[in-house]
Amino acid sequence: MAYWLVTMLRTDTDTALVAAALEGSPEAADVLFERHWPRAWKAAYAVLGDRDAADDAAQRAVERTFRALDRFRPDGSFGAWIARIAVNQAIDALRRAPREQELPENVAAPDRYAEMLDRDALVAAVAGLDRDRRLVVVLRYWVDLDPPEIAERLGVPVGTVSSRLSRALADLREKLDGVTR
Repeated sequence: MAYWLVTMLRTDTDTALVAAALEGSPEAADVLFERHWPRAWKAAYAVLGDRDAADDAAQRAVERTFRALDRFRPDGSFGAWIARIAVNQAIDALRRAPREQELPENVAAPDRYAEMLDRDALVAAVAGLDRDRRLVVVLRYWVDLDPPEIAERLGVPVGTVSSRLSRALADLREKLDGVTR
């Protein structure tokens, strides 16, 4: 592929890249993937707290996203859309897992993503939260759902969402206090 084409595609907006991908441009699809894979993976990892499960959920999210490109709303954010799909895939993975299995208390950063996670200590701190608190933080701040939407998605009362969110934020402040000092 010509250098000028790659350069042009990398500077295009997501909306233009989606349009080009829909017209059959594998280069546009590659640029969309490169741009948004880290966000999809971070969202899945934050929900699941496990790198292998996050890899799987993010991969399923990317596949679903690219199969549904024709449903992307040009007035929306492609990054937010793929992150929301990744979170949904991660939540579905949690639901499929046996309820007795708990995620590890402290999740170690995966080697190949160590640099990405080092730049974003918050991702690791969120991943270390218990499952219920982690879900409300991800849905509220990364997927940008409001508490009633979160309550509906998780099937819990709005007050429960608010309580979990409050406790999660307190936990994060405590965990990140040592990191920022």
